[in-house]
Amino acid sequence: MQIALSRHEEAFNTLKGIVQQTEKESEDRAMVFAAMAKALCNQENFPDAKKCLDISCAIYEKEIKSSPDVVAEAFTEISTLYKTMNEFETAIASLLRKTLAMLEKLRQEQHSVGSVLARIGWLLLLTGKVEQAVSVLEDAAERLKESFGLNHYGVGYVYNNLGAAYLEPDRPQSATQVFAYAKEIMDVALGPHHVDSIEACQNLSKAYAAIGSNGPSTQEELVEVVRLPEHLKEREARMKAFTAPEKDMNLPFLAKYSPSGKTAVER
Repeated sequence: MQIALSRHEEAFNTLKGIVQQTEKESEDRAMVFAAMAKALCNQENFPDAKKCLDISCAIYEKEIKSSPDVVAEAFTEISTLYKTMNEFETAIASLLRKTLAMLEKLRQEQHSVGSVLARIGWLLLLTGKVEQAVSVLEDAAERLKESFGLNHYGVGYVYNNLGAAYLEPDRPQSATQVFAYAKEIMDVALGPHHVDSIEACQNLSKAYAAIGSNGPSTQEELVEVVRLPEHLKEREARMKAFTAPEKDMNLPFLAKYSPSGKTAVER
């Protein structure tokens, strides 16, 4: 609660007291150290945050065989902290790929595989590993469709990132197709005036521009963007506090395509 209220130093001091009451090598102890790391990350004290995460991960590693579902969830959360510290390789290789391996062995967790793949693909895109990102994001989209249906908002988010990935190796036709899918899904799932639906429309317009076409109705649709500029201004603050409404849909945020051809993945 204190972390949620941005009382990070107070939260850290409280957690320091709690960790002394936990059993050594227990899941409770690992969870508390992860919470301490989050408080430290919010204070930008990354060296101490990493020390806490090292302890937390070492404990969780010993629990993989006995509690793989618990460890998978913990590793997914911890990966977001490493991303905050720009430790992308650790987030991908040490945590999310291990999480994926655990989930794929658990029949009851197959619906979580797509969201983990989506996060891996997003981080690969962030680090410039575009071809790998394309492959992973394509797989993520298919897994999410199998688990949640064609029109789930999570599929739309993945298609937005996939469109940005297609543009990097200069595949504007493919990008246009998946951006169009993303816009259609967002319009149905979130409504055409939702900020993410508007951003999907913007991405589609820019993809059409990349192939020298305005598209069939993009100009008319972009009128909505002009009418709602205040929502776009609020987007960054809102998305920083974003919590996915479904536990297992811990998805990355949208990748915005810029006219320069670079990808700016926004948190």
